[in-house]
Parts: sequence; C-alpha cells; structure tokens
Amino acid sequence: MTAWTAPDLSDVLSARQRIAPYLVPTPLYRYPTLDAMTGAHLWVKHENHQPVGAFKVRGGVNLISRLTPDERRHGVISASTGNHGQSVAYAADLFDARAIICVPEHANQVKVESMRALGAEVVFHGRDFDEAREFCEKQAAEHRYRYIHSGNEPALIAGVGTYTLEILESRPDTEVIVVPVGGASGAAGACLVAKAMRPSVEVIGVQSEAAPAAYRSWRARSLVEDTTSTFAEGLATRTAFELPQQILRDLLDDFVLVSEEALKDATRTMIEKTRNLVEPAGAAALAAVLAAPERFAGRKVVIVCSGGNISPSQLIDLWPPPAT
Repeated sequence: MTAWTAPDLSDVLSARQRIAPYLVPTPLYRYPTLDAMTGAHLWVKHENHQPVGAFKVRGGVNLISRLTPDERRHGVISASTGNHGQSVAYAADLFDARAIICVPEHANQVKVESMRALGAEVVFHGRDFDEAREFCEKQAAEHRYRYIHSGNEPALIAGVGTYTLEILESRPDTEVIVVPVGGASGAAGACLVAKAMRPSVEVIGVQSEAAPAAYRSWRARSLVEDTTSTFAEGLATRTAFELPQQILRDLLDDFVLVSEEALKDATRTMIEKTRNLVEPAGAAALAAVLAAPERFAGRKVVIVCSGGNISPSQLIDLWPPPAT
C-alpha cells in the first residue's frame, strides 16, 4: 500500500485562495420541516448549487490550477461516474487544458452532456466505475497524460475540504457533520478541517449498503473490494481508495450504511422539502439522519448535499406516473 502525504488545514486554506476567483461559497440553509422530521437542528450544505451541481469542482479547480502549462497542453485524463468528471472538465475549461473523461457505458446522461459542453472528450468503457477507471489508467500510461485519480490526490481533498471551512465559519456551533461517501474525498476533507478547527465536531460518513467497499475498508482498516449495485452512481465504487481511507482511519468518528429504499425516500424528501433537485448520493446524509433520529435529536447537525445531478429517468423512477 502506498503511503500518501495527507493534506492539512494549511493546504485547505491555500486551496480556498486558489478557488476563490472561480467559485463562491455555497449556501447553508435550515428547513423547519426537516427539523420536525428528524428532531435535530438541521442545516443543509448546498453543494448542489455549484456550477456543475456537485462539490467535487472545488478539488478540480484546486488541482488543475497548479498544473504546469505543458501538463495542461498535453492533457489530463480521469475516470468518473459523472461528478468528478464534471469537476475536471470544468477546471480544464477554466485553465485551457485538454481533458479526457472515461465513464461507464451507462453513465448518467445529464453528467455526460455537461462534461461534453465543457469541452471534455468523453470515452465510454465498462459496466461500472472501476472498469472505466482501469481502462483510464492504461490510457494514461500509454499516452502519458496527467492522470487525475478521483481519490488519491491530495490537491482534490484539500479543495473539497473548503466546504467544511465554510460550514464551521458560518456555524461554529455545529456538533455533527454527515457526509455521503463514494470515493471518500469529501469525507476525508471534512475530517481534516473539522478535527483541526473544532475537534469535538463528530464527522459521520454514509454509504449505500448496496456499495459498501469504503465502509468495509474503514471497518477492516485495510482496502477491501466489494460489489456495487446501488442506483446512486455517486456512491457506486467497488474499491476503496488509499489516501482517503488513510485519513478516515485516523479521523472519522463513524461510518454508517443506508438501504437503497432509504436513499430513495430521502431523495424524494429532499426534493419536496428543500425545493432543490438532489441526486440520490446527495440525499445519503439525510437518509442516515432519518434512519437513526434518536442519535441526532436536539443536536446541531449539518448534512452535506453533495450533488444535484439527477437524471430524468431517475426522477421518473422516484415518482412513477399513475397507472391508467
């Protein structure tokens, strides 16, 4: 296993300076109906309000802003189910870099369209994220592109850690932050910032029980592979990533799994109660709170809405038309 140098709070503060000209802080809103449903004092960190509809763009801008002109010209390549790919494409467009994104064959078309509109070349390969990633790594080695791993990149983690800076500066009395986990860059960034700024803050990761590789790796304290069958593509990884897991092992307070049905219910609830489009991964934190309300009752809780890139077909599945 590679020993990675994890970023620290100073790296996150530097990342904020780099991304400030391009990305504004996202809202932190409270909804009385969610308070009533959960028994908590609940705030939603709206990363779905980012230009590409998801939190990962913070990391993409931080990383690509630091590449050399030669690296940008020759090109970057990455694998994604969509949101990380949009992040790379958005940042590549800002800094005039060539971007190639490898996605699974049945990738979310909303995200694919966004990547193409930003100027990225989208290559379809494989049944799931991990098959697309393996293909991507071969292409990177063959053509000597700058490969941007979706988890094992300190600059990505430092970049996405900036949303936790915003949370704790806006609500310094926060007691709990609940974060969806796919590759775990968001949870890793949240841990780094929260434990440096206010160690008493409890950081909880959430993953689907239909894609539990990161959860099982955290529990085992070593990298574990598993199957993935979740409909929430933002959580759909068969393998865990070394650098985020290294950080989570040291700093994450707890990690929970939620059912697919709980994810669907939470997605519907987030859309209905916050009037925001939310993708299933972005509703995972609410699903965790709703699954164990006694744990959060009376506490000041922030749930991270990591993304809002839900496809029309996913919306139809959540609200099927009435039978005729």
